Amino acid sequence: MDSTEATALWDRVVGTQPAPSVWLAAATGLVALTAVAPRGIWLVTRNAVTIAHEGGHGLVALLAGRRLEGIRLHSDTSGLTVSRGKPTGLGMILTAAAGYPAASLLGLGGAWLLSAGHITALLWLATALLAAMLLMIRNAYGVLTVVLSGSLFVLVSWLAGPAVQALFAYGVVWFLLLGGVRPAFELQRKRRYRGAPDSDADQLARLTHLPATVWLVFFHVISLSALTGGGRWLLGL
Repeated sequence: MDSTEATALWDRVVGTQPAPSVWLAAATGLVALTAVAPRGIWLVTRNAVTIAHEGGHGLVALLAGRRLEGIRLHSDTSGLTVSRGKPTGLGMILTAAAGYPAASLLGLGGAWLLSAGHITALLWLATALLAAMLLMIRNAYGVLTVVLSGSLFVLVSWLAGPAVQALFAYGVVWFLLLGGVRPAFELQRKRRYRGAPDSDADQLARLTHLPATVWLVFFHVISLSALTGGGRWLLGL
């Protein structure tokens, strides 16, 4: 790649692209909702939210100065992130708290980028994040899930036209915003029947001496606030 091609590529990534109409933006939201609401479909698409969840744990662990040992993604849409460091304190609290809000906050950041017209930048950033996460995956199913997700972003980024890229990007961001809401409600239901004794909320309760319910409320506030704010950005409101 010569300097002219490199400059053109850089301009493409950092430049802006036209957004779809508000009706198409709303339509991508409805499509994303069909990937979140029906239980049968959600059992498959929830894998993408698990990637964001465990990636959130891993990223914050690194930022908090912990040593990230690895990430595992399982076919039942559960996951596990292992980091080494002090078992208590602020770093551990931040790491434990990062999982459930991760998809919603990624969706909120994506909505901000799209509202500014940075569609290509969003697609490339998502690809880069998935590539970085792949380095820390420690099981075959996790590798398969991340590779397939990353490959989809690469294909759309390189082969699809601007209109398709825009619709795809809007659909992904809507999915993160909507999909970020459901896991906290699922956790709440499991805890009601004592089905998640070692959940993130329960770990945080032990670390902070605050009731797990407080952390569930925190997860709900983050996800619903992100959906509200991100949705307004996506619809240009």
